Amino acid sequence: MKSPFIAVNAREVLRRHGLDSFEALWALRLGETPSTPRGAGWSSVHRLELDDINGRTQAFYLKRQENHLHRSLVHPQGELTFAREFRSIQTYAHAGIPALEVAFFYETSRPGEQRAILMTRALDAYEPLTVWLDRWGSLSPSQREDLIRATAALIRSLHSAGKVHNNLYPRHIFLKLDGDGAGARLIDLERTRSAWWGERDRVRELTTLLLRCEPASRTQRLRFLLAYLGLVRLDGEGRALARRIDARYRMRTGR
Repeated sequence: MKSPFIAVNAREVLRRHGLDSFEALWALRLGETPSTPRGAGWSSVHRLELDDINGRTQAFYLKRQENHLHRSLVHPQGELTFAREFRSIQTYAHAGIPALEVAFFYETSRPGEQRAILMTRALDAYEPLTVWLDRWGSLSPSQREDLIRATAALIRSLHSAGKVHNNLYPRHIFLKLDGDGAGARLIDLERTRSAWWGERDRVRELTTLLLRCEPASRTQRLRFLLAYLGLVRLDGEGRALARRIDARYRMRTGR
């Protein structure tokens, strides 16, 4: 039987609380289990806070599922969605794309019962872009610029690696502001895939994001595109991309 994946920086705190095994984490009772039906399966998420040896609290999200499957050409019988997300998180890490971090992963399979646990570190220093957009009017120009640049750099690193998130909404982009600018990470990586259709995929993904960033002005969306392209002003290639995004944007909004 294979061993679970346990991140180096999570081993001590999990071992300290006797939670460094699939069985121990599965047996945890954390109140009523909110479930998401998917066929005959279910999935749940709970926040877990553990004190480390230095008395500091480490926060995680413990995600457990049973028979919660995604079917595809590669996995016609179905694959646990947390297994897909774990694989995507590892891909992001190897490609240097900032995203959530895995603390623990393990899956088991026997006839009629497939289970998985995916435990990730809480991004408590970050907030989703949806929250920042709600505050957009109260942010200073420099703060808005930092958030725009951080988001653009994040999406550029994703697309430069030949990947698309495939579910790129503001709630899946987590951002923080600090004295040196802003930081950004992606979450909910279950649907990540290669950019099979090249620029068409990227245009679709960028448009999906920009459609849901209404508090940002047209000028600010242009600054995002410039930062995404790494340009000071649009060149011919940049203008062509902007036209494709604008055309899709108008088609989606009817204006």
